Amino acid sequence: MEISTLATYHCLAFVWYFFVAYSITHIKTEERPSEVFLYGGQWKYLTVLNLVLQAVFYGVSFLADVLRLIKKLRCAKCVISSRDLLFSVLAFPVSTFVCISFWTLYTYNRELVYPKSLDGVIPLWLNHAMHTAVLPFALLEILALPHRYPAKKKGLILLGFVAFLYISWVLWIYSVTGEWVYPLFALFSPAGLAAFFAGSLAIIISFYNFGEFLNRMIWGDSIVILDHKWKGK
Repeated sequence: MEISTLATYHCLAFVWYFFVAYSITHIKTEERPSEVFLYGGQWKYLTVLNLVLQAVFYGVSFLADVLRLIKKLRCAKCVISSRDLLFSVLAFPVSTFVCISFWTLYTYNRELVYPKSLDGVIPLWLNHAMHTAVLPFALLEILALPHRYPAKKKGLILLGFVAFLYISWVLWIYSVTGEWVYPLFALFSPAGLAAFFAGSLAIIISFYNFGEFLNRMIWGDSIVILDHKWKGK
């Protein structure tokens, strides 16, 4: 894909995610259902954090495209490294996890993750923007251009560290409020909850590996050629 086309796409994706994140974070607190508590605001939900993550990623991607267009290749190299690390370690696995886990649990029992009372507060389009569109965007990004994945150990350590931070945030909120971020967690014993978190981590790691596999399958030797090209700058 041409750099100018990529720049346009990344700019539009950034604006979209900024708009969606703005829309969900500016829902009036007085409209919230009784099941939704105030502590932590919208920032306790993985879905909302993922929207911010995607906006940051597409913003960095747009910056990389602009630097390449204006021939600032030395700066572009650094920004592209950040872009690829963001995408491989966080943007792809987290968006895939959000979409698949949400709709799986929603189909099983929506009250565990998205109570029906939220339908009167969050419009249908916004629900799909947060939980459905994130996966096609991630897949389109893999199809649009190759990404250089970090060494497997480094990538998994970074992903595991971010997962640990979010789990710690969820547990902190429970320790302060006595309420779980998601009603689903109240069904588990402490051991069961630990097993659920471990299973979720295993699933998100599998999505990391899946993204790496897709990237390699689609682009193959293009990634190696890209590495040599940047090393020669």
